Amino acid sequence: MKPDPDTRTALLDHAAVVVNYRTGTTVVLTGDTLALWLAALPASGAPAPVTVPDSDPSWGTVETPVRLEPLDAPPWRWRLPALACLLATLLSREIGPASTRFVRLLRLAEAGRALPAADSASARLAVRSVRWGARWIPARVACLEESTAASLLLALTGRGRAWRHGVATDPVRLHAWICDNLGQPVEEPSHTGQYTVLNGSDRLGAKIR
Repeated sequence: MKPDPDTRTALLDHAAVVVNYRTGTTVVLTGDTLALWLAALPASGAPAPVTVPDSDPSWGTVETPVRLEPLDAPPWRWRLPALACLLATLLSREIGPASTRFVRLLRLAEAGRALPAADSASARLAVRSVRWGARWIPARVACLEESTAASLLLALTGRGRAWRHGVATDPVRLHAWICDNLGQPVEEPSHTGQYTVLNGSDRLGAKIR
C-alpha cells in the first residue's frame, strides 16, 4: 500500500495505523517503513497525519454490560425508513466486489455530508431506530453497518455530517459511530470518547474517490 488521497494515517507513540478508505485495508507501520511512509506523504495528496493520544490503560479489555438495556420502539414514521436504510446498507455490503465493499458503505455513510448537522435528539432517534430494525433482520450488523444505516436515515430527514470512524489505542482498535452537531457520540459507551476521528465530516479535506 502506498499513500494516496484515499489513505488516512494515525500516528501513535512509536507506530502508525494506516487505513485505506477505498479498500478497507488497515496496516500498522513501524521503524524504517513508517519513516518512508511519512516522507512520501507530502507529495501523495493524502491528508496530513492525525496524532492519536494514548488511551487509559485497559489491559486489552473494556467492560460492557452483559444484558442489553430495553429498547423502546421508535415512532412509526421512523420505523420503515430505518428498515429501508438498514437493508440498503446490507445490500451494498454484499452486492459487488469485495475489494470495494468498504468504500460502498463509506459513500452511504457520507451521503449527508453537505446537509446541516444533526442535533442530538435526531441523531439519537436515528441510531435507536436502526438498532430496533436490526432486531428484525437475520444478518450481521456491527458498528460500521449500524452507523452507516443511521447516517443514511438522517440524510433522508435532511440532516447529516454525523458519521465518524476512528482509532484508539491499548489495544489498537477501529470503531464507527454517530455524533451530534456538537461532535458528541450518541447512544455510545463512554469509552467511545477515546477514539480519534480519522474520517468524518470534520476531516473532509480529501474526498474519497
